[in-house]
Amino acid sequence: MAEKKTYAEKSEGCAHYRERLPRWFLQPVRSNGDMREVEALLKNYQLHTVCQSAKCPNRMECFSRRTATFMIMGDICTRHCSFCGVKKGKPFPLDPLEPVRVAEVSKKLNLEHVVVTSVTRDDLADGGAAHFGETVRAIKGVNSGASVEVLIPDFKGREESILEVISAGPEVLNHNIETVERLYPMVRSEAAYRRSLEVLETAKRVNPQLITKSGVMVGLGEEWEDLTAAFEDLAKVGCDILTLGQYLRPSQENLEVERFYKPAEFARLEKLAREAGIKEVVAAPLVRSSYRAKESMERITGKVTFDAKRRER
Repeated sequence: MAEKKTYAEKSEGCAHYRERLPRWFLQPVRSNGDMREVEALLKNYQLHTVCQSAKCPNRMECFSRRTATFMIMGDICTRHCSFCGVKKGKPFPLDPLEPVRVAEVSKKLNLEHVVVTSVTRDDLADGGAAHFGETVRAIKGVNSGASVEVLIPDFKGREESILEVISAGPEVLNHNIETVERLYPMVRSEAAYRRSLEVLETAKRVNPQLITKSGVMVGLGEEWEDLTAAFEDLAKVGCDILTLGQYLRPSQENLEVERFYKPAEFARLEKLAREAGIKEVVAAPLVRSSYRAKESMERITGKVTFDAKRRER
């Protein structure tokens, strides 16, 4: 009897993936005028986005809506997570002018909610925390009405690095646990599940008003019991917002997809996460950690980020 193959094996990697995705992954074709404008702006300012580097399936939609998630400190990560499409290796030195360029582009795009993430920089003494802080302050200096969301690495658990970022005044602090505890050795071998939870717990302890957020991808071989335990763990550390999306294999070098969750299953996951005590849950196949981030924050706070006049521009 032939050995059963995973969907990814049948698909022969990312090159043939898109043709064989389940029907619920199909998206309408969008006008790409704004997309080209955003890409050109990012190129001219020599900025990276996680949308491009991580091969996000929503990048056409987001760029067409003139939004992007800035990825600071280069596009080369010092860790080798087996799910991630970002380049790995020895990164370049930090660019001291990058925070200013991020701020300027956020203003040119008229962003109401600016999301900033980074590669992991274990080569830096503070993990890049000061650079994060400088970026947040630069954004608030030139785009004063905007809220800022940071999606940070674990900084190897250094509390002083977490405090450095928080002191810059972001409205939302996001740190993704990515997967369930049981799968960490396979998915995030250089990270630690409990350490990631501690990042969120520390942020909430230091500033109880700070909105904390995390993300989980499914389809890597987790069980429902694993996910329920993860939701409960996140609720215990005060996580306010959770994003749940389907893992998609960025390349043949990355982990295979064990299975695709149906939309109805994402609805069930959302219900379980809310029952565990998480206030805001966004769950769907193509959801990613920064997808429609402003709307999630507004649902938590009950506030809009800009006044009506700014929105009309």
